[in-house]
Amino acid sequence: MRLLPLTPPGQTPVRVLTIAGTDSGGGAGIQADTRTMALCGVHALVAVAAVTVQNTVGVSGFHEIPPQVVADQVRSVAGDIGIGAAKTGMLASGDIIEAVAGVCREVGIGHDTEVPLVVDPVAASMHGDPLLHTEALDAVRYTLFPLATIVTPNLDEVRLLTGVEVTDAASARIAAEALHGLGPRWVVVKGGHLRTSAQSTDLLFDGNRFLEFTAPRIETGNDHGGGDTLAAALACALAHGYSVPDAFEFAKEWTRRSLEAAYDLGKGHGPVSPLWRLS
Repeated sequence: MRLLPLTPPGQTPVRVLTIAGTDSGGGAGIQADTRTMALCGVHALVAVAAVTVQNTVGVSGFHEIPPQVVADQVRSVAGDIGIGAAKTGMLASGDIIEAVAGVCREVGIGHDTEVPLVVDPVAASMHGDPLLHTEALDAVRYTLFPLATIVTPNLDEVRLLTGVEVTDAASARIAAEALHGLGPRWVVVKGGHLRTSAQSTDLLFDGNRFLEFTAPRIETGNDHGGGDTLAAALACALAHGYSVPDAFEFAKEWTRRSLEAAYDLGKGHGPVSPLWRLS
């Protein structure tokens, strides 16, 4: 695996923005994003969209940040610091999604700009706890996805957004076409939750090409934050100028190693761990 280059001390590193929710348990959300970004040698910029009350067992509640405040955070860092790439995670409501999409268009973030946008359409926690109001799904489909360089839903989110139940390779292609029809430049249909073999195969699609990325499945109950880690690593690679296929290949291997390094925490699911890079 070719790691992203580290910036020499005293020099300004690449900057990547995460627009997402917090995780008080430290395993997912903004905490997972910034941990991966730091270990990829990237300076993380943050726009908090929601504050969750959660631990390793589940999410017991969340508080939405006012949409204007979310947009102002993005506007503030974009105007002063500059952004090499951005990603979204938990956005919680249609109003926040509309505000995020508006400010992204305003400051030049999205697939028709020089600043790539990774959209991880977080709808529920790994425990099944809702993290997005149901009525916000149309805002994801028709407001956020058309701005995305790449979208990275899990299989439950694919079903919610497209109505397609992915059960095999053929239905994964149908889902990829449906997702691409919503406007992003690239889509990925992740196969990590499709436990039909010892391999985990993710499908990448740009409207013309289907590309498959396969790796051995890592069997662990400690996989909290895996989707956030993948999307964050993908944004870091895009900020370094990687093509989308190369960036996804990097992100998949980064996440595989983070799954291998996952650790026990609390009474539930422990987090994936990019701390392997320090060993």
